[in-house]
Amino acid sequence: MRNRRTARIAVLAALPAAVALSAAAPALAADSQAYQINLEQLNDSGATGTAMVSLEGTKLTVKIQAEGLTPGAPHAQHIHGSTKGMDFHCPDASADKSGDGIVSTVEGLPAYGDINISLTTSGDTSKDSGLAVDRMPTADKDGKLSYERTIDVSQDVADHFKDLHIVQHGIDVNDNGKYDADAGKSELDPKLPLEATAPASCGMVHGASIGEMPEGGVETGTAATGDDSHQMMALGGAGLMAAAVGAVVVWRRTNER
Repeated sequence: MRNRRTARIAVLAALPAAVALSAAAPALAADSQAYQINLEQLNDSGATGTAMVSLEGTKLTVKIQAEGLTPGAPHAQHIHGSTKGMDFHCPDASADKSGDGIVSTVEGLPAYGDINISLTTSGDTSKDSGLAVDRMPTADKDGKLSYERTIDVSQDVADHFKDLHIVQHGIDVNDNGKYDADAGKSELDPKLPLEATAPASCGMVHGASIGEMPEGGVETGTAATGDDSHQMMALGGAGLMAAAVGAVVVWRRTNER
């Protein structure tokens, strides 16, 4: 009898808090958006990663954790695509029109669209900074890259972010651990090798209302100023809801004895 009463009290205690947080969730979703972008390799680069993106009005926070990149080298990265309803996506090997085995940036543009935002570590984030290599994040000695920055974007970007995607650039065709001219010169800037500007990974928006951002220190970039309290509340709400469901299960099992 005591077990039944204890289980019933646990149910009654857990449910109001869980219901209250559930009721608050729509309001939170209306004020903010969160997306996950899985970065997959292009040009057999071996580069992969995850980008977590959150929008608070027109403030965009981008957090990227990637690996398999050219070690010790800067990697230009951008948000590509259109906010005008055009269907852009990540390219595949068929985009290689020259037949050299590499999808260059120019060959990839018809698929993934022009630069919308340059994901620099500081300063300007417009298309004009697309090749600002000195302000792009650099992979560490193991080819890992960690990036975080909060920037202001246009209302069009905020309204149509699901139509956009992220591309990282910089490959190592001959596996010598650096960018060189063995694969030719870049079509964007002949002073740069093709390896430095060819796309290494690309990712489309995967989902919304993500629970948490990638962990790990930020080696380059500006620390985000966005408030993650809505994510903490979402996680807390999920925990309380799980506790309530667990209590209900215990109560039912006790009554069935």
